[in-house]
Amino acid sequence: MFDLFNYDFFVYALIATVSIGIICGLTGTYIVARRMVFMSGGITHASFGGLGLAYFMGLPPMAGATFFAVISAFIIQLFSGNKRVKEDSVIGILWSTGMAIGVLFIYMTPGYAPNLMSYLFGNILTVTSGQITLAVLLCAAVIAFFAIFNRPLFYIAFDREYSRSHHIGINLLETITTLIIALSIVLCMKLAGIILVISYLTIPQAIAGLFFKNFRSQLVASAIVSCVGSVAGLFISAGLNFPSGATIVVCFLLIFAIAWFCKKIKIFKFYSK
Repeated sequence: MFDLFNYDFFVYALIATVSIGIICGLTGTYIVARRMVFMSGGITHASFGGLGLAYFMGLPPMAGATFFAVISAFIIQLFSGNKRVKEDSVIGILWSTGMAIGVLFIYMTPGYAPNLMSYLFGNILTVTSGQITLAVLLCAAVIAFFAIFNRPLFYIAFDREYSRSHHIGINLLETITTLIIALSIVLCMKLAGIILVISYLTIPQAIAGLFFKNFRSQLVASAIVSCVGSVAGLFISAGLNFPSGATIVVCFLLIFAIAWFCKKIKIFKFYSK
């Protein structure tokens, strides 16, 4: 197993995995608390349109995905308070439109079509040094953001009226969190792919929620579970030559099953009430 550290691509993948694990652990906790899981799925699938457009124009695919993800996230936020057009309708429109645009542009591009499996199911072993730098920088920014604003985010997630009455900058914080969510989803696509991103943003948080009710404790526990499951899945996928994204999700499911069983028979009694 330790022989894998002799390969630069595996070291790069490990650094990216830990960074993305922390990012998605923290961001996913807020997403679950706000009940925005469907929103994250919409952003993820809408970003596929950016992949196809970028490939058609000869640009880096992940740059196109980032652009579409950010635009989609802010469109959803714009319609979140609209009474005429429901938010879930907007998400559904963006979800289907992004996938359709991506498929059409890839089809119209002359030459050999790219391998869509890496975008749909992820391949962390192909991560570049530039992507690692972005992942580490975003990880540091997300940690700082949640460390400083965890209490206002808690109020916004669970009681928006209380937040308004105490003059918390809801619009600014929601704009920042929307941007963070979009960027987190794009980075997570490299690891888990478009289809499996939602599980990366929900399963670790569900595991943490089994034992902790405190928002701050859930943030820390989700990040730890996300990192442990990600690293375990990475080693297993590298050793058995399995797809990394699918293997990591299976590890998350196994951890959830073990955690649920332990909670059921009350093995652990340290969790916060």
